[in-house]
Formats: sequence, C-alpha cells, structure tokens
Amino acid sequence: MIEIVDADRCTGCGICVRVCPTDVFRGEVGEVPVIARQDECQTCSLCELNCPADALFVSPSAAPEPAGSPLRDPEHVAAAGLFGRYRELEGWGPGRTAFASRADTQWVGAQGRTRLLLIPTPPPGVYAAPGSAVDPGSLPVAFPDADR
Repeated sequence: MIEIVDADRCTGCGICVRVCPTDVFRGEVGEVPVIARQDECQTCSLCELNCPADALFVSPSAAPEPAGSPLRDPEHVAAAGLFGRYRELEGWGPGRTAFASRADTQWVGAQGRTRLLLIPTPPPGVYAAPGSAVDPGSLPVAFPDADR
C-alpha cells in the first residue's frame, strides 16, 4: 500500500497521479501529490514503478502500515534504500537490470516445472514487517512430490 511521497525527492511531474488506477493521489503537475485515498490503494506499485525521481514508497502490505512503523518514516525508508527499490528490482530506469535476470537469482526446477524461485534475503528489517524476513535456506519446497 502506498505509504510515502517524499517531498524532497518529488519533482512534481504528476506521473504517479496519472498512472494510479484507483485515483489515490490528489495533485497537479508542478505540485507534490498528496495521498488522498490510501484505503483505495491496490498495492499495484504502478506509481512507484513509474516515478522517475524514486520519490514513492509502496509497502508490500495490502493494508496500511501501523502507526509507528518504520515503513511510514521517510528517514528510515531512505536510510534503508527503499525509495525506488521495487523499481530497481524490476529493472525500470536507466542502467537497471531486472531482478529475475540477475546472476544472484536462482531458479530451482523439477521435471521442467519451476518449484521455487530463491532470492537473496534483504538485510534484517528492510522491506519486510518485523519478524518476516525470510531465510532462503528455510523455505519449503513448493511441490514436494514433484520428483515422484
């Protein structure tokens, strides 16, 4: 869900306002948009993907982050490198490579079908709710009977 529009990074281009399918933002070109209808956000991340200034943060949660969450704090989000992080992982923007084509992404397959996509674990507390960081070594196999 959209959590932050960083006024210091925003250029006022209005792209996020135009691409949002649920009209979550309010604002005109030349202004920093306001999150006017957060409860209508579908967490599609189109705004974050299209923001050329990496001024938006969309939490991976489909519900608003709770009061006091570090994911609602622009300073924490900036320090953790989360502004534009999803855009970077998707390969959007100059000089970026899509995450799924990076060398550190590993596909594990079984009999021509994909079982599991393993990805590097983010630093603790980054882009995850407290306690939800994933250890790739502890992930279950999605199709345990696929080899039979």
